[in-house]
Formats: sequence, structure tokens, C-alpha cells
Amino acid sequence: MNDADPRLRRRAVLLLLLANVYWGLSFPLIKAITALNHLLVPEAGTWFLAAAALAPRFLLAGVIMVIFQRGALVRPSRRELEQGLGIAVFASAGSLLQTDGLQFTAATTSSFLTQFTAIVIPTWLAVRHWRNPGFVVWTACLLVLAGAAILGRLDLRTFRMGRGEVETVLCAFFFAAQILWLERPAFAGNRVEVMTLVMFGAEAALFTALGAGTAPRAEALLAPWRSPAWLGLTLALAVVCTFGAFMIMNRWPHLRDRAAVRLALRALCPRPLLRLVRHRLSR
Repeated sequence: MNDADPRLRRRAVLLLLLANVYWGLSFPLIKAITALNHLLVPEAGTWFLAAAALAPRFLLAGVIMVIFQRGALVRPSRRELEQGLGIAVFASAGSLLQTDGLQFTAATTSSFLTQFTAIVIPTWLAVRHWRNPGFVVWTACLLVLAGAAILGRLDLRTFRMGRGEVETVLCAFFFAAQILWLERPAFAGNRVEVMTLVMFGAEAALFTALGAGTAPRAEALLAPWRSPAWLGLTLALAVVCTFGAFMIMNRWPHLRDRAAVRLALRALCPRPLLRLVRHRLSR
């Protein structure tokens, strides 16, 4: 993308904000799916519950990609494989840690800690280029944390760093690495549909392997698929929050350095607000 073109820049920001809305919707969907997984397979451990929620998500997203993006069914180049597999590794680690961590901490705490993604990106760029990103960027970083803490009603008196909190902090680093890997200039010429299909396939394979390795019994892998409620929630998660969100995110992030920092901050800041709205509506 030409950084000097304000129309394309505005469009990229608006679409990334839309992707953030999609990701915001994934929060209650994943919570509901993991809860259903626990009811359907009560003897399963938390790693299986997380994998059983994530593997179908990316498997179905890949199928949807093949149906609606026929151009993705071509042989990927070496660069497209490298980008897609790299994103899959970082995104899989982040998603797994976040999903598992949500089973051990409050949603508001998870919301607050996930915002560290917006801090890691400008910090890494500052270190890599040995250049201060500026007062505005650092102020925006502090506002992200402050806004997440206020809107998420974080109570420092009850806050503690347990398993869920540690996993959520770690997931923020993996999500930041995912964004930075996507932004590498060497991948600028890659076909988005092809790379995204590689990513979906790799993540589906990773979480399927994890589910198979942690399943309490073989039948547990198929148990959720017999639930109409689970199928509906999983399909919504795959169509809107996975296919929709990642197609936007993978297509429109190509703003370099300082622009990428500000774009990441704009895209990440609405998450606590979305969660506050959902909390109000559910009362």
C-alpha cells in the first residue's frame, strides 16, 4: 500500500477496525464453545477443551476459503509458505494460550492483559531501528492500558499473576509477533488468499494434533460435532471471526514502521470498549 495515499490509508484503518469488531465477537463465542465442550466431554482437560474449540474454527475457515476464494487453490510460492506457516505458528500459540488462560482468569483481566500486544509492537520497532517512536506513540500506549483497565474494571486489589494471567501475557507477545511477521517487506508480493489458506490449514493441523494428543478417549474428538448448538456457534466463529477477520487483517496491514505502530494501536484499542458493551447488554 502507498503510505502517501490518504484514501487507502483511511480504508485500511476502517477495515482493520471492522476486523477488530469481528475479533471482539469471538470472545463470547469461544467462551460459549469451551463451556459446551466441557459439558459434552466433562472428563477432558483444559488443553483439550481449548484445542476442540480452535481446530474446527480453522478447519471450517479453510473450507469456506476454498468455496468462496477459488483463487486460493493454487500452489503457494516459497514466500507464501514461509509467511503463512510463520503466522500460523505465532497465531496458534497466542490463540491457545489465550483460550486456555480464559479458563483460569476473569474476562476483564484477560482483556486488560491482551492489550500488551499494542505495547510490544512499538517497543520492538524502537529497539530494532534504535529510534524513539515519539511522544504521541508512547502516550497512546499508556492510554491503551489505562482505557483497558478502566473499561474492564480491573481491580488491582484482587489482581494476581496466576496461570491464566501468565498465559494471557504470553499470548500478547505471540500476537505481536504475528503482526510483525505479517509486516515483513519480503512478503509484500504474496497472494493474500493463498497465504491465508496456508495459515488456516496449518493451524487446523496443529490444533487437531493437540486435540488428538490430549483427548481423554477417541470418541471425545467427535462428541462436539453432534451438538447443534456447538455447530452453530462454531460456524459463526469460523465465518465471521476467522475467515472475515483474517482476510481483512492479512490484506490491509501494509503500512510500515511508525504507520504500522499507529495502525496497530487503533485496531487494538476498541477491544475493551466492545467487551464493556457486551457486558452491559448481558446484564
